[in-house]
Amino acid sequence: MTNDICPDSGSSTSTPADNELQEHEIIINNKYYVKTKYHKKNESPMQIAEVLATRLNKDGNLEYYVHFKDFNKRLDEWVLEDRIDTSKEVVEMKLSQHTESSPCTTPRDLTEFDNSTSSLDESESLTQAECSSQSLGALEKKPIKSRVKNLDAIWFGEHYIQTWYFSPYPQEYTEARVIYICEFCLYHFISEKQFERHCKKCTIRHPPGNEIYRDGEISFFEIDGARQVTYCQNLSLLSKLFLDHKSLYYDLIPFMFYIMCRSDAYGFHIIGYFSKEKNSVEHNLACILTLPHFQRQGYGRLLIEMSYELAKIENKIGTPEKPFSDLGLLSYQKYWQEMIIEVLHRYHQFHGGEITIEEISEKTYIAQRDVLYTLHTLGIGSYQGQTAIRLTDAMIVMSKNKKRRVDRSKLDWTPPVFTYNQLRYTK
Repeated sequence: MTNDICPDSGSSTSTPADNELQEHEIIINNKYYVKTKYHKKNESPMQIAEVLATRLNKDGNLEYYVHFKDFNKRLDEWVLEDRIDTSKEVVEMKLSQHTESSPCTTPRDLTEFDNSTSSLDESESLTQAECSSQSLGALEKKPIKSRVKNLDAIWFGEHYIQTWYFSPYPQEYTEARVIYICEFCLYHFISEKQFERHCKKCTIRHPPGNEIYRDGEISFFEIDGARQVTYCQNLSLLSKLFLDHKSLYYDLIPFMFYIMCRSDAYGFHIIGYFSKEKNSVEHNLACILTLPHFQRQGYGRLLIEMSYELAKIENKIGTPEKPFSDLGLLSYQKYWQEMIIEVLHRYHQFHGGEITIEEISEKTYIAQRDVLYTLHTLGIGSYQGQTAIRLTDAMIVMSKNKKRRVDRSKLDWTPPVFTYNQLRYTK
């Protein structure tokens, strides 16, 4: 019996066509120039992007999941091969070696807690103050699986919402690409028929907690993460679709959740929420989210203000946990600016003279370091032996243009008291 394979056939001669094919092959984890829809007028549409995964789309065409360098992860997307330029060698600045391990210099990779009231263009740049060791190299250290968005969109009540980030829903859900979520109990379904059947039987019409605030159609509900575990787990899964660095749902016992809803004849529809640790001395907020279809309507500011109103009742000057998300930083900056300018203007009108940073903090319940940061961000605080503040008429007018405010008289809330055992996390 003869062998049809020659002894040296293992090292076959490559043809020019084969070399060209290998040269232009798209490889996972490699970087290429990819055409993006999110570029400024004076920028090239071809941006450096890393290929993270592949899949076949509904038409049977191969798609590549890419992350654009220096862009927020919510802009990651599936692209066809014709948008990827494999002929050009990617040239990166030497500074990029540092930026890959430091989100301080790649600000558009930073995302964590809030999605509030700003447009995508406004959220493209952040400041050094947002950086901390918690987020250092977070994007690079994440497993590839969690860097790839696993759901394209969700049906939430009557709203079709495109997702932003990965969330660990069951593996079978990723095959559907779109899942259905009950906006009252937050249970999720892979089938539209299952969802419709559930909606006919679901009797829940508001979050399973105590209503602590109602002003017209706006209500707040307080929920204990230790008592409503399933609801809070579902809430965390939902919010993870829009929050990149949120810690997911395993440790819920130490947290209280405050859900903001808008009511109508059908029930209380979730707008957003914030959470806070039960026994935190320094922080008045841990996580905050405004659902995408309610953004740019002033609800993010209302959530922030409510967290400070609760802190006032507790008589605790606090600060939110950091680092912020890009949108979260913008929302907090705007809130801090309005409240600080309001206090300064009122103090100047009725008292005149000097006011200290400590007094501003005591009147607003904003931490002193956040007050100083805001004054210097506004450009109205300068140090000349002591901090001097200069207000303009435009700043005063801006502080008075408020769409939504918390009416303290309609807040019925007593700070909950917990025992040591109620604060412990046990598996």
